[in-house]
Amino acid sequence: MLIGDFVFAIVSLSGALASSSLWVRAAALAAYAVLVVVLIVAFGYFFGWVERKMIARMQARHGPTKAGKYGLLQGFADMIKLLSKEHAAPRSAGKVLFLLAIPIMLATTIFLVMLIPFSPTLLASDLGLGALALFVLLSFVPLMVFVSGMSSGNKFSAIGAQRSVVMLLSYEMPLVIVVATVALLANSYSFVGIIAAQAQTAWFVVLMPIGFSVFFVAMLAELERPPFDLKEADSELVAGWLTDVSAPYFSLAVFLDYARMFLGSLVMAILFFGGWSGPLLPPVAWLLIKAFLICLFIVMVRATTTRMRTDRLLRLGWTVLLPLAILNLIITSVIFLG
Repeated sequence: MLIGDFVFAIVSLSGALASSSLWVRAAALAAYAVLVVVLIVAFGYFFGWVERKMIARMQARHGPTKAGKYGLLQGFADMIKLLSKEHAAPRSAGKVLFLLAIPIMLATTIFLVMLIPFSPTLLASDLGLGALALFVLLSFVPLMVFVSGMSSGNKFSAIGAQRSVVMLLSYEMPLVIVVATVALLANSYSFVGIIAAQAQTAWFVVLMPIGFSVFFVAMLAELERPPFDLKEADSELVAGWLTDVSAPYFSLAVFLDYARMFLGSLVMAILFFGGWSGPLLPPVAWLLIKAFLICLFIVMVRATTTRMRTDRLLRLGWTVLLPLAILNLIITSVIFLG
């Protein structure tokens, strides 16, 4: 697919819009982008509260209780506190790269969420290589983490950034192999085609549990969620690549973390749990419910596991997940395609 065709496919929200004027397509794309941003903001705010409450309950604490009923306004209070503080950057930092890294990562994540089909009708475009394109672009985010850390002029940030790149290299290959296996089983790289294939057979989590296990662990590493949050190991690196960011930029980084988790849970729901398929409820509701349950499990992993050492993290990626991903590919090919 040519680059021009790819851009045109993103802008074309439907066949009718594709034949409309450029202004109509631009307005439709802008409206869809606003809808996606509102959805991400709502998820980030609500699930931030859920995560605090859930971890507190698992650790015999109360969590947020003071700001609003049940602590529901705690996120709003934190946002006001962070955004009201002064913005500053280190003198030794490369100002342009340091200041643009987090906004670029956030914009990239929002764009990737726009590639996700939320229902048979609520989608930007049914790209034939949607799953592959998403993971190619997703690997761009850790690279921007590396740029941000190395441009800060701080050794703690630089080490945290280097760890992110090492982790990316270790877990990218198992992730892509599992995605290729899913596409092989569905005979399509399109998200819509993958959902349709599961509707005709069974959820892929049932057909290849090994592939789902590898994908879930690799996705945790890709999203840099615990126990794979080595880039900001507070016991060693203060706050990793975020050591020198100011309070407003830290709020963007927190929002970015939830946006990436939302994106990862949506992808897992589509690839392994049938996407929007389900009875009674609207398709969008089913996809969001599945993504929310996946996020709850991610939080349970965070609350019940400890941060991995760097050597063990690399060993897990290269000597465990990669062979398992290849084994899953072979088993799937022999059983279902042989």
